[in-house]
Amino acid sequence: IVRKIKNDGSTYFGPFVSSIAIRQTLKMIDKTFKLRNCKDSNFRTRTRPCLNNQMQRCLAPCCNDIDKNSYQEIVKEVVLFLKGRTTDLIRKIKKEMIYAADNQNYETAAALRDKIFSLEKTVEKQVVVATDFMDRDIIGIASSNELSLITILIVRGGFLLGTRNFTFSETLSTPGEIIGLFIRQYYEKEPFIPKEILTPLSIEDSVLIEEYLKNSKGKKVSILWPRRGEKVRLLKMADKNADISLKEEIISLSTDMDMLARLQNKMKTRRLPKRIECFDNSNISGKEPVAGMVVFENGKSKKSSYRLYKIANVAKHDDYAYMDEVLRRRFGKGEKSKPYPDLLIVDGGKGQLNIAVSVAKEIKIEDKIDIIGIAKKDEKRGELQDKIYKPGRVNPLNFGKESDLLLFLQRVRDEAHRFAVSFHRKRRGKAAIRSVLDTIPGIGKKRKQILLKYFKSIKKIRAATVEELIAVPGISRKSAEAVVNRIGITEVGKR
Repeated sequence: IVRKIKNDGSTYFGPFVSSIAIRQTLKMIDKTFKLRNCKDSNFRTRTRPCLNNQMQRCLAPCCNDIDKNSYQEIVKEVVLFLKGRTTDLIRKIKKEMIYAADNQNYETAAALRDKIFSLEKTVEKQVVVATDFMDRDIIGIASSNELSLITILIVRGGFLLGTRNFTFSETLSTPGEIIGLFIRQYYEKEPFIPKEILTPLSIEDSVLIEEYLKNSKGKKVSILWPRRGEKVRLLKMADKNADISLKEEIISLSTDMDMLARLQNKMKTRRLPKRIECFDNSNISGKEPVAGMVVFENGKSKKSSYRLYKIANVAKHDDYAYMDEVLRRRFGKGEKSKPYPDLLIVDGGKGQLNIAVSVAKEIKIEDKIDIIGIAKKDEKRGELQDKIYKPGRVNPLNFGKESDLLLFLQRVRDEAHRFAVSFHRKRRGKAAIRSVLDTIPGIGKKRKQILLKYFKSIKKIRAATVEELIAVPGISRKSAEAVVNRIGITEVGKR
């Protein structure tokens, strides 16, 4: 499961409307097609079928329980399924079932019958919206004074697989301009481009966009503005979905803005905190220190604006110095530092708050942002809730009955903490890998990369025998013996 497509030669399928839909699809594939899901390193070294094979969840190609050609045919079936060609796939398997039954291969025929039943259940859950069974995306749009929202109905083989919504705060452009720009950006990153894209109005430069999509897909792509027939019905469906989703978005935004207005009133800040930035440091005794910045806009996280920082200019363990460096790097670039947050939150209480105020004054942005600090409650002192500090105020703010405001600030802080800690763990893990492999004589930078690329982890390198290490291109017997002697696991399970 990936969120970004890489140019690595792999075949990507999607988009899926949610991660839940992806996992349901993968579960169905495991149950019906029984492809392997182990890592390549495990596949190469396995000598007997795993537990998945015993549970009838894997065909065990690792142990040649199925020949290569038969396995590749099943892979092709999965590709058909993921492309939405379920009806074509069912027809193909029915022919194979009839052929197996005619040749009195009843066990194979029964297995194919069960596969057909499973696929037909999947088809039953899908809604047929087009009788020509084509692949197409149908675009709908709805606009208000504040927002525009585009809905895409994803139709594959005539079946509606799902919908996706995209909101835009920029409403100065015309609907046609918004859709034209959206099509260029959306399909630039999509792995699959359908034959037809239906739009609710005429798109300027549609011929140029079609040519661009044709070059990306390798086949003709048509952008159509139908005005009669079944396709108009599909466009009305997309527009209706967009209109409903826009109303829900406006209601949600109104609720969030009301909460932000109450937060401004409670904290007596100068600005409505539409954009909030929160910073947190993470380290263990000064080792691999990092910091994370998260952004919330209109009460919701904006992950595309998150930032990570490696502490570079602080020699010793000093949390205040870490915060000072990170804030200067974020806000010390003049005009390039924009947009500034309406509200800056630092995790750590009064000490970190004083650092943030000092940096803001030096950079001369203290009049452009509001700053608060958040500190965890001290249960030993009998404190019942986290503390919010403002510059120039000794005691923390009391939120009283408006505890939802404090919960929101805690959620922002917790997200910054999660973001920074996950980055620190990743850095620490890489450092551990470097330190372990650096102790092995004869294993330089190039051989470290070769071993990690082949085995994927230190644990698997430690478990490898000399013969398995020699099988890796570029690793000599002398190097393999050095690895086993230094970090390998002996026959009795000890280093």
